[in-house]
Amino acid sequence: MRIAVVLVALPLTACAGAYHTLSDGRLQSRINDAYKARDACLARHAAAEGTTSVDTAALASAAALACTPETDALIEVMNRDGDPKVVARIQKDSEFRAMGFVMRARGQTAN
Repeated sequence: MRIAVVLVALPLTACAGAYHTLSDGRLQSRINDAYKARDACLARHAAAEGTTSVDTAALASAAALACTPETDALIEVMNRDGDPKVVARIQKDSEFRAMGFVMRARGQTAN
């Protein structure tokens, strides 16, 4: 009986590390790094020289588009299941964040 319990418990404990959760430190670190890279790219493009005459929304859209590789890297880390809703949310978040960076670069926000 004792051997049967060990034989059943052993495969279950071996699988415990096979699934990534947000509490996984390495995964969380990769997520944080991907967010930082995406945000740094957005900030860099939002504050580009010679863009003060460009419409705020157009510049934010261009910044989000220019940072597609960083956004895609974030999506890859965050969306391990390939859910299109997650992809859409992260892309929308990138556009929203780009607008915030453009407004900050132009001194249009109080924060």
